[in-house]
Amino acid sequence: MKKKAFSLACLILASALVVSACGSKNASSDKPEITVGSKNFTESLILGEMYSLALENAGYKVKRKLNLGGTLVAHEALKNGDIDMYPEYTGTGLINVLQLPPKSDAKEVYDEVSKGYKEKFKLIWLEPTNANDSQGLVTTRKVAEKYNLYKISDLPKLAPELRLAAVPEFEEREDGLKGLNDFYGKMDFKSIKLFDYGVKYRVILNGEADVTVGFTTDGDLTNKDLVLLEDDKKFWPPYYVAPVIREEVLNKDPKIAEVLNAVSAKLDNETVQNLNAEVDIHKKEYEEVAKAFLEKEGFLK
Repeated sequence: MKKKAFSLACLILASALVVSACGSKNASSDKPEITVGSKNFTESLILGEMYSLALENAGYKVKRKLNLGGTLVAHEALKNGDIDMYPEYTGTGLINVLQLPPKSDAKEVYDEVSKGYKEKFKLIWLEPTNANDSQGLVTTRKVAEKYNLYKISDLPKLAPELRLAAVPEFEEREDGLKGLNDFYGKMDFKSIKLFDYGVKYRVILNGEADVTVGFTTDGDLTNKDLVLLEDDKKFWPPYYVAPVIREEVLNKDPKIAEVLNAVSAKLDNETVQNLNAEVDIHKKEYEEVAKAFLEKEGFLK
């Protein structure tokens, strides 16, 4: 009886060891657990999931805290150690977090936020992607061809013939129409009507307006009938996205940076536009989109 009990105990122990060995994908016991966060919009969710999957594939155990909220919520969570990293934008870090004046040079902005975050918060900006989610003005291909309108500097001359589909606060903000008028010259649009963010592109495609406000990595910009006007005098600051991570975590395992930087190197405006379109237009789940991209790029086997 004792022999049977001993054999049964050995069997249970062996089974437990097998389950333990297979339990957490490729997670290695000597690597730290990393808590990944994100903000509460499509692009940030995709990127947060992408970085999470890459870390898991490299043997790290990952805890996800995605969809946290806006900038200040995510930043506070990172500062307080509730999360270890999340994707942030250089312009947002400069203006909203560090509360410094805007700059147009991408390297200067990156260097400024890198220095400020490390000194003030002990947070590290990893290598930036080539995806710049800045503001922009968008028209249709039909309007662009009719008026030869491809640059914002052409608008002061053409605005009296064009209708603007504005979004909430755009007319009054220093980084909106007010600032554009001061920077490029007065844009006296034929009419200005206010629309919700969700319908702005449909409004110009339907011919109800001619120009609207956009973000340069919006999934809708994959539509070939839309034209993003060049900010040729560099009014808007750069908003390049990059992982921001707690210095303490990176010091424990510097190889985390290699994993995250490798993913970031694959991202540019066109790529992120297409990823956003998969979720926002084609209605796929962000987890599915993130995984498919990493598989296509050879990060996941």
